[in-house]
Amino acid sequence: MTSTYPIGTPGQPWGETEKSLWLSKQKKHRSYESDVLSVIEGLRSRFDISEYGNIAYPPEHYPLLALRSRKWREDLPMALITGGVHGYETSGVHGALRLAQSHAHEFAGRCNLLIAPCVSPWGYERIHRWTPRAIDPNRSFKPDTQVEECAALMRLVAPFKFLVHLDLHETTDTDESEFGPALAARDGKPHKPGTIPDGFYVVDDGKKPQPEFQAAIIAAVEKVTHIAPSDPRGKLIDTPVVDHGVIRYEFEELGLCAGITGAKYTTTTEVYPDSPRTNPEQCNAAQAIAVCAAIEFALAHR
Repeated sequence: MTSTYPIGTPGQPWGETEKSLWLSKQKKHRSYESDVLSVIEGLRSRFDISEYGNIAYPPEHYPLLALRSRKWREDLPMALITGGVHGYETSGVHGALRLAQSHAHEFAGRCNLLIAPCVSPWGYERIHRWTPRAIDPNRSFKPDTQVEECAALMRLVAPFKFLVHLDLHETTDTDESEFGPALAARDGKPHKPGTIPDGFYVVDDGKKPQPEFQAAIIAAVEKVTHIAPSDPRGKLIDTPVVDHGVIRYEFEELGLCAGITGAKYTTTTEVYPDSPRTNPEQCNAAQAIAVCAAIEFALAHR
């Protein structure tokens, strides 16, 4: 099937002309400052907040902020929570903020938390998957990355040894209607239509799977929202299902955010916000509950 995306020539990868045309069509739909930075500012009495990077896409500049447990102790295990690697995946951002607002106190004296709630603020504002250079940040967490959002996060976490890392994502209808076709057009390849899973699921690390850890997350989230069933071929997003609501990817090989720490327990969460069976409140809650269940399991199985 030939791509019918409105930018580019089918079969030919984009050059700078096509990327510039694509960028000219991206519009700001919401405010990182109002939606994210203001919430973080309201948490200053409860967390140590640091600016771990500042992304310049002139004329705009985006400070990258991380929240760190106020009573940080070197003898405690560490948990990393990242959201908004794909800026358009709203509950990843607001689920991370929900965790900081409503659940972080549950781990005081038990675990150090480091939370980077919005890794890609330009994408957040434009409700987009890519950077302004038409690059997917969640395929760019590699030592030689050219994506500053990724490089900044990797610098932030490099000094620490984490027990657990959750990277909070969504799978949306626009993955199929916009971002899949755009990716195919950018790379000069045919677009292969797929199916969007209806429900929550997680992605385990294929190189060091932790099935009991993933199952604990699914069991907790299932109390809040539904878990995605596999398709008739036993797959989710064209990937074999290995357990109820669980698939596996090679995190480091693919340059995924969930592979940056080498933590014993890692996962990528995937919420489906476009389902008629859920709403934004449930999606945010599902993300926060997934993090809580993951940390509790990790602490109990160190």
